[in-house]
Amino acid sequence: MSEADSDINHALNHFFIDRYPADAVRKLEQLSSGEVAEILKTKPLGTALKVWRRFSPYFGARLMKEMDPEYRVKLLGQIEPNFGASFLKALDEELRLEILDQVQERFVKNDLIRAMSYQEQSAGALMDARAMYFRPDMTVGEVISILRGRPHGMYRKLYTVNDENQLHGIIDMEDVALADHAATLSTLERHNPICVDADASREELVQIFESQKVTDLPVIDVSRRFIGILRYHVLIDAALEESSVDMQTMVGVSKDERALSPAFFATRKRLPWLEINLATAFLAAAVVGLFEHTIAQYTALAVLLPVVAGQSGNTGAQSLAVTMRGLALREIYPRMWPRILLKEFNVGVMNGIAIALTTGVGVYIWSKSVGLTIVIMISMVMSMAIASVSGALIPIMLTVSGQDPAQSSSIFLTTVTDIAGFFSFLGIATLFIHML
Repeated sequence: MSEADSDINHALNHFFIDRYPADAVRKLEQLSSGEVAEILKTKPLGTALKVWRRFSPYFGARLMKEMDPEYRVKLLGQIEPNFGASFLKALDEELRLEILDQVQERFVKNDLIRAMSYQEQSAGALMDARAMYFRPDMTVGEVISILRGRPHGMYRKLYTVNDENQLHGIIDMEDVALADHAATLSTLERHNPICVDADASREELVQIFESQKVTDLPVIDVSRRFIGILRYHVLIDAALEESSVDMQTMVGVSKDERALSPAFFATRKRLPWLEINLATAFLAAAVVGLFEHTIAQYTALAVLLPVVAGQSGNTGAQSLAVTMRGLALREIYPRMWPRILLKEFNVGVMNGIAIALTTGVGVYIWSKSVGLTIVIMISMVMSMAIASVSGALIPIMLTVSGQDPAQSSSIFLTTVTDIAGFFSFLGIATLFIHML
């Protein structure tokens, strides 16, 4: 140990740690974990806890590796579970399990396990607990000295905390590299950085990631203590996973099902929605049955039914996709439904007119019937307008009712668009039957 380090060690006596733990932590974090371990081993645990509570998860984990098993067990038995869990989560899984096995007190172990447990796919479950932070009054030179002893490539940004380890500011590594070594971090940091609660769901993470364009996202607990970081690749994976889940739930497939899930599990998850889909299909068939006599007289109507139903279905799917994305990103809210429905109605009418003109030309060339051409053009505009409005209305209604707007939306939409297409086409054909 150098003479300067010896002076620091001498200064860190019982009184200093007991009365000024925040200042003590600043000095301790500039030493190696082995040196800090030797210092703390000589202090009463009750006093040492004051600095243990202020160590970052990354530094605390490195320090725990230097401690003997007996000290670890005593420490975990006296420190608050949230602090102990933050150190354990930053350790390798093998060492973490080894330390937990050494904890014999059942209530202590259960509290630690509970503190480390986050809901699956939440921010706490996905975060990297090797979080390292700095104090605003530290100099750039001190920070660079500390970073040189850490793994390379871990830090794109630096985070500052106050004396209670609550998130305070954010600094780009480029600013640190270019700043004067005597400058303090407080002159470089940006306050109120974007962060996320440990209990935040994957949907919330994806929303922040897409709207804020962040690379790393700090995670905080209920006390706003900085406890981890969500890395860029984790946010990307979460966004991809969320998009694939929406694709499944929209068609009535459970988000828990995977490509290689057991056949019985997949059947159990899919069958209820297929039964619902069958019931809605019968409903659409019943609409067609109402116009059985009209179809029997003019079989050309049966040939053109899929054209109307297909176009209305595609129109509704477009509206559904746009609305669901808006709800997911908090661009729109259910109370904005009049504006949304009016916009989709106008889109449906304008697209309907354009498609109706194209369809009319094709039908007239095929059938040479002016009446049939007029019927399908009018029904095309009506069905596409209804489908466009329905595509926006269904996810809004599901959101208002407290349901996931992605859950089987397409099944309900298919029913509405089929009924709208069939009813408008066959109903108008019945009204204008003398022209066919």
